[in-house]
Order: sequence, then C-alpha cells, then structure tokens
Amino acid sequence: MNGRVLIIAGSDSGGGAGVQADIKTVTALGGYAMSALTAITAQNTLGVSAIHPIPEDIVRAQIEAVVSDLGADVWKIGMLGSAALTRVVARAYRDLGAGAPLVLDPVMIAKGGAALLEADAIEVLRDELLPLAALITPNAPEAEALTGLSVTDAAGQAEAGARLIARGARAALVKGGHIAGEIIHDVLVDADGVETFSGARIETRATHGTGCTLASAIATGLAQGWALKDAIVRARAYLRGAILHAPGLGAGHGPLGHGWTADLTKLT
Repeated sequence: MNGRVLIIAGSDSGGGAGVQADIKTVTALGGYAMSALTAITAQNTLGVSAIHPIPEDIVRAQIEAVVSDLGADVWKIGMLGSAALTRVVARAYRDLGAGAPLVLDPVMIAKGGAALLEADAIEVLRDELLPLAALITPNAPEAEALTGLSVTDAAGQAEAGARLIARGARAALVKGGHIAGEIIHDVLVDADGVETFSGARIETRATHGTGCTLASAIATGLAQGWALKDAIVRARAYLRGAILHAPGLGAGHGPLGHGWTADLTKLT
C-alpha cells in the first residue's frame, strides 16, 4: 500500500514514543517511514533523564536529503523542543513541502512530566507552524496551552478545535484521553463541522507513545490516499489494538504493542 511519511521528531531511547513509535506505526500500516531527528533523549518508561537537541542545520539537512531523493506524501511533526527549531521546520515545509499534508502533533510534555517544548516555542508553533497544518492533534492540556481555553469536556474540545481552525489549521482533532471519564471522546473540527469519535477507556499503564502513534497512524492513512475521517477511524482502531497488545515492559508508563498481529485487512 505504501505512502511515504516524513517524520520530524525526537528519538526515544526506550522505543515507546517519538520517532521509534512513529516508524513502527507507519510500517505496521503498510507505509514507508523516513525521519529527521530533532533531539536525542535518554528515556525509559519512568521518564526522560536527558535531552540533546540536534543542531538546526542538521535537521534541515536531513529534511532536504529525504525530500530531494525519496519524496514525501505527508509530513508528520512531533517533538521540536525550541522556538528556533520550530521556525526552521516551518521554513523547510514552506520551501520543500510541495503541498504535502502536514500532520502536527504539538508535543509539549512527556508522559513522565518532562518539558519537551520550551515555553517561548509555544507561540512560534501556534503562529508559524499551526497555519501550515492539514491536521493538528493536541491532547486537552496542549489544546489549552495553544488556545488559552479550558478544555475539560467535549464542548471545550470542540471550542478549542474551532479556535485552532480560526488560527489557520485546516482540521483539529482534540483528544480526550486526559479528560476523566469511562468513555474517551476525540473531537474533530474541520470545514464540515464537528464530529466526535468515542470509545471505552482501557485501564492500563501502557500509555507511553499513544499520541505519537495516533498521529502517525493518521498521517499514514493520508499518505495512502485515505479521507481524513476514514484515516482517523483506522488510526484509533490500530491504537486500541496496540494498547491491548502491549508487551508489559518497564516499571512506569509502558510501551504499546505496535506490531500486534490482528487481521490488518480489517483496518486497510
């Protein structure tokens, strides 16, 4: 099926999130994953102990190397870290994106609580990168940081999504995993209006990399020519399966089972 996805994000040494989760997801769904690393992190299921940013010119060089030879059907952006690097990536997309959809996962805080986006970078992301996005996929706290709104229920998710659309994104999927309740609601806002995708919460500690995985699964669908809503449905089904098939590793927020062996023909 293929579909070329350029992933611009940080590396997770524990393999549960970041570029590692992205590559596993794209591959599991039949796409072709490429990467431009923005940072090397020392982390495991218990948290992030060190972050080494990649120089901006090296990030740009990775992007240029990929796009000039392999091409990209979709750009998926995760951890950026700094305002300077956010500007570099926004400029690279304007120069090299050639109209490919951009899926923006505004990674701000690691599962263990470590900050992955500097405070001054939030404004740059909102003003320079958000308007380029075909889809932005914030969780409730990230949506609050980007909009200044309180996001504590589905109505707040829809309002935040509308605010993100007003700021230039073509679609916003405001996720509800951080909002209490037995049912998780992910709220999509786009030109067609508001649509809610719901599912029962799974009580598990295997939640490391869920945001990365969902965004990359959606990006893969878009790269393969799927309509946005269909790509979201498949991505949510894939994520649920990955949670249910988690390997049970680590003592903290455990990784997902990205290679689960369900009949993927039901998802593709």
